[in-house]
Amino acid sequence: MAKETERKFLVKGPYKNLAFNQLYIKQGYISSHSESSVRIRTKGDKGYITIKGESNVSGLSRFEWEKEIPTEEAEDLFQLCEPGLIEKIRYEVKVGKHIYEVDEFFGENIGLTVAEIELSSETEEFIKPDWIGIEVTGDKRYYNANLIKLPFKKW
Repeated sequence: MAKETERKFLVKGPYKNLAFNQLYIKQGYISSHSESSVRIRTKGDKGYITIKGESNVSGLSRFEWEKEIPTEEAEDLFQLCEPGLIEKIRYEVKVGKHIYEVDEFFGENIGLTVAEIELSSETEEFIKPDWIGIEVTGDKRYYNANLIKLPFKKW
């Protein structure tokens, strides 16, 4: 099982003109608890099932297992998900040797834009561009599984 290390930030400035790729993402959760979650996602023309463990104390790392599945199966599995879906456009922006994944949310989470950067360790250095705002790593309100339960519009 792989360990995922990422940092999450709010976005405060323009980034879309810097993106080299963008994808529509739809996702739901078969199970979402603070200890673990099982996510179904379509990203572009691909489907995925992902299991994530609980975040460590810093909120930077957790275990993650992901498997690509046929898109048709992902669409079928949405029927088993808890109520609510996340819909967003993901913009990929290269900064230095890293790629920021900038998610612009729609539906009940419209108005929220979050950037994530995956790192090889919790201490890895990275460039923080001007359009990156405050860090929200470890703030569970910004976990996608929680945005389904308490959407951004209701904060």
